[in-house]
Amino acid sequence: MHWTEMLLSVVSSFSLTIMAMPIVIGYFRTKQLGQTTRDEGPKWHEVKTGTPTMGGVVFLIASVISAVWVGIWQKSFTISLSLLLFITLLYGLLGFLDDFIKIFRKRNLGLTSKQKLIGQLVGGILFFIVYQSNNLSTDLSFPLIGSIDLGWFYGVFSLFWLVGFSNAVNLTDGLDGLVAGTAGIAYTAYAFIAWNQQQIDVFIFCLTVVGGLVGFFFFNKKPAKIFMGDVGSLALGGGLAAVSILLKQEWSLLLIGLIFVIETASVMIQVTSFKLTGKRVFKMSPIHHHFEMSGWSEWRVVLTFWFISLVTAALSLWFIIY
Repeated sequence: MHWTEMLLSVVSSFSLTIMAMPIVIGYFRTKQLGQTTRDEGPKWHEVKTGTPTMGGVVFLIASVISAVWVGIWQKSFTISLSLLLFITLLYGLLGFLDDFIKIFRKRNLGLTSKQKLIGQLVGGILFFIVYQSNNLSTDLSFPLIGSIDLGWFYGVFSLFWLVGFSNAVNLTDGLDGLVAGTAGIAYTAYAFIAWNQQQIDVFIFCLTVVGGLVGFFFFNKKPAKIFMGDVGSLALGGGLAAVSILLKQEWSLLLIGLIFVIETASVMIQVTSFKLTGKRVFKMSPIHHHFEMSGWSEWRVVLTFWFISLVTAALSLWFIIY
């Protein structure tokens, strides 16, 4: 294993996050800038109103800085690493704008869904243009069929993957420590896959994100002192999709990121059912709120979802590596 890259990547982003986060939390508290809980959300979440958000800014910047200097020092600053940083920063910027509007206008609605979608699509198109221009593989493997070169149609798949998982992680971010843990597990799994493929650039990127998330968790565990906000969740989801594409393990994200898939499916099922029948399948969606409404404690939901993520990540590694 490339111990130098691993230690540098994790320790750098972890340290930067741990040092900067208290300053950010202090600033938001001094300015009395915090999150407003949704009116339709669980009533016991009202105590979280006023909690600082946009913590994702800190671990994203820490991860990007670490990935850049470690990548350059280890001579692994490649087009793949550049693409990962690009999509992470762009989706993070969309989330930042969304959070900024929410906080400074004191409301829980930021950018419209259409505005966010346009931004995500533009980012995805630019991602694929650079991807294609550098002659990276446009093959997509299908179970029982094998790999098929989709050419420009791979761009359509990439757009769907990037936008879909960016929003999926965003939907999952509703409980203290939930996304910090599930995304951390997913990025760790992909770090192992990248190491196995000797893609050191992707390996470095994944580990810098893991380091940042571990540092962030110290402040995001229940009761959270700060939330990651859309700036963190949109970037994490887009980054995961981009990693799976660059490692040519696209379908693995359905298993490694199973929690994100389930959370998104629960929202789709809920909306569809209500529109067609006027009845709700779940007590509340995304599904983590359903379990809360069923009497589960927040920690029980979070730990259960973490456990599921660990199992699916381990299964994926077993299938792919062994």
